[in-house]
Amino acid sequence: MGLTSRTTVYATAALAALCVALLVWLWPRFARSGPWQVLGRLGVIGVTQLTILAAFACALNSSYQFFGSWGELLGDVDTAPVGVTQAAGGSGGSVNEVSDGHGALVQPAGDQQLNRVSGLPDGPAAAVGRVESVRIVGRRTGVVDPAFVYLPPQYFQKAYHRMRFPVIVALSGYPGSIFNLAQHLRVSQTAGELQAKGRMQPTIMVMIRPTVAPPRDTECVDVPGGPQAETFLAKDLPEAIRSGYRAGHDAGSWGVMGYSSGGSCALQLTMRNPGVYTTAAALSPDYRVKDDPTTGNLFGSGPGRQARVDGHDLMWRLGHLPVPQVSVLVANSRHGEKGYPETEAFIRAVRAPMRVVSVLPENGSHNFPTWVREMPAALTWMSGQLTFPQDVVPRHHVKRPAGAGGTPRPAPGRGRGSLRAEGAEPGPAATARR
Repeated sequence: MGLTSRTTVYATAALAALCVALLVWLWPRFARSGPWQVLGRLGVIGVTQLTILAAFACALNSSYQFFGSWGELLGDVDTAPVGVTQAAGGSGGSVNEVSDGHGALVQPAGDQQLNRVSGLPDGPAAAVGRVESVRIVGRRTGVVDPAFVYLPPQYFQKAYHRMRFPVIVALSGYPGSIFNLAQHLRVSQTAGELQAKGRMQPTIMVMIRPTVAPPRDTECVDVPGGPQAETFLAKDLPEAIRSGYRAGHDAGSWGVMGYSSGGSCALQLTMRNPGVYTTAAALSPDYRVKDDPTTGNLFGSGPGRQARVDGHDLMWRLGHLPVPQVSVLVANSRHGEKGYPETEAFIRAVRAPMRVVSVLPENGSHNFPTWVREMPAALTWMSGQLTFPQDVVPRHHVKRPAGAGGTPRPAPGRGRGSLRAEGAEPGPAATARR
């Protein structure tokens, strides 16, 4: 029985119900006084509570896909690169074999719960697009990470067959999964709707989790002597996507977004690797990476530890290092989320040539309903920052969808533009600063 299967959920629920029934049946036998009777009562109560908690945990994990297998839950995960797999051919095929001696870097994978995601494209790919289930193989790190890749309809249309496309990488929080991105954040569904309305240019969406060594929370950090999460996301992932899809080569056509710790990751990747990602959208992020029980020691020890800690403190970077020429969006609710003061401080600290905009709904919580409300504004803005790749077709041959320009760029100085999050409370929901 798989950890996320319905059979596991039903089995744990049945076991919990059985334990409750046994508790009721056996309770009179333990009603008498005496040490063994007291121990018996404590034992049956403890076992019953554990089975009930296990049933709830299995149901919750099946819904949100925190851990995809028993191996992930127990920390026993095979990260060795898999063998070469030739993708099935077909009209407008996308996943290709890489003949560099390392095997295919993007490989077709099993369903990975994709069949449980609602609202996916249904129809000819050239009309509605397609979502593919793949594995990303890190050539440098040896990491193998599952991913969903959304390809817009234009990717399969003859008029675009020589064109490359901009890419947005969407990162889940911790513990999280690509299922959360597809089902609960509705990444591909929202992108498809915005593109159909002309509010977003045709864009490849890569849904992936930053947890490269589950169940450890690696926080997009290259851990000394441990998992190399930043290298995988900043080097291996772009290389793999470019090898398997018609994705742009220039950093100006690459952006990264995420929610919660995935949003923190998006900011870290963009500010630390401006030659890879030039645009980021962070929904409810933190601005500093720190050790906790889920991360373990991320920064090692010795004389270099403090430098590594400071390097992953974005407020420290803004105050002590040259500011990268990137554009970022940060989102946090004024009431209901504890990170609002830190978000305000981050916005104030940003200076040229870096540019920041914000989505600040009046009310919200640290949950998917809030992030879903912020997604249309975030994707529309990101689309306006990313350039349609020009490494295949001259610029004048590319027709950019109407309304895909995002927010107007403010004039030099401290000018402000506006960006409104759909579904947000009335009032100014976003500002731009450079």
